Amino acid sequence: MLEPFNPRSPLATTLNRVPFILQIVIGLIVGIILAAIYPHDTSIIPMLGTLFVKALKSVAPILVFVLVSAAIARHQKGVNANIRPVIVLYFVSMLCAASLALFMSYTFPSTFTELKAIDSEITPPKGISEVLSNFISQAIDNPITALMNGNYICILIWAIALGITFRAAHDNTKRVLEDLSQSVSAVVRMVIRFAPLGVMGLVYSSCTQVGGFSNLLNYVHVVVVLVASMLIIAFVLNAIIVFLVTHENPYPLIFTSVTKSGITAFFTRSSAANLPVNLELCEQLKLPRSTYSITIPLGCTINMSGAGVTIVIMTMAAVHTLGVHVDVWSSLLMCIVSVLCACGASGVAGGSLMLIPLACSIFGISDDIAMQVVGIGFIIGVIQDSTETALNSSTDVVFTAAACRRAERLAKKKGLAPSSEQAAADAPAEAQGK
Repeated sequence: MLEPFNPRSPLATTLNRVPFILQIVIGLIVGIILAAIYPHDTSIIPMLGTLFVKALKSVAPILVFVLVSAAIARHQKGVNANIRPVIVLYFVSMLCAASLALFMSYTFPSTFTELKAIDSEITPPKGISEVLSNFISQAIDNPITALMNGNYICILIWAIALGITFRAAHDNTKRVLEDLSQSVSAVVRMVIRFAPLGVMGLVYSSCTQVGGFSNLLNYVHVVVVLVASMLIIAFVLNAIIVFLVTHENPYPLIFTSVTKSGITAFFTRSSAANLPVNLELCEQLKLPRSTYSITIPLGCTINMSGAGVTIVIMTMAAVHTLGVHVDVWSSLLMCIVSVLCACGASGVAGGSLMLIPLACSIFGISDDIAMQVVGIGFIIGVIQDSTETALNSSTDVVFTAAACRRAERLAKKKGLAPSSEQAAADAPAEAQGK
């Protein structure tokens, strides 16, 4: 009979001594080596990556639902959860990111020399009204169906509604909800422990897929512009915003977020799948749960700086290819539309590409040509979408932490104990009752 896993066993102790990020790097290197030595496996090694992403996606909806409900239910009157500053940071960063992408498009114009017809079953939205309509229809959905399909817009709305009603519930009911939240979080930590194996399988699949990286050679310029723009946003633009908010050196926070959140998001290529990783990272950073349990799932839905960059640069590449004359005001309008539409982009791989035809329509580019640009987006997605997801997901943690540190700084300035009221609100119900 097999003995249960003992977290104090020699194997567990040895694993705990190795930094988790180093374990992920080792998994990455092993995946590359296995792909070079034996590139023909189509079952076992790739399955490790598939199972890891599937496990994250399966646990993320119920985690978001329970955490948000519990956070709102235990929220006390007079305690500021810092939700509004985080949302403001999300939108300011997206507008700045889209503007930077427009600047990069004019400074380093990209063109697609060969646009060929492609077969695609994607039906892009015809206008911003359709995007808003889809957003509303997703919000008003059956909660069970939303949990099954990972409809985070609907999950957030139901979680907020139930959390508000639970605030009037008995303390014992709130304790049950808090215990459920802690239990689901523990399950998430168990899943994340398998990240090194998951990354190994994902890297192996990326290195062995047919034409995965070789197809990028045809579109090197646009890929370089996309990746350079996102790196500037991650390490320069975000750093400036965080410094202005916190008055502290932003790079320790940014490097922590990129290494612990961005790397896994890069390989999973899904903001939704990376939700548990971000929530775990916020806990490690000792951020107030009443804040991050709401802002991180919300950021997965609306914080899409990378998506805005992709839409702007790919659309402008089509404009340069076709020789379409574009004035400054039309370009700025396209940036604003890209940001608004990116908020409704799906938290799955390739979600932003579906909005390229909408941006192209502003300049009178036909759907046929726009869909060819979407096809190119899927070809370069092995780099573009991975980098975009890494930027989006890591930025959620960066701005949540920045808002929390700003609140602590202001509290110290006023002579208050930093986050004392917040800590009381975040304490488990049973601790508060003692």
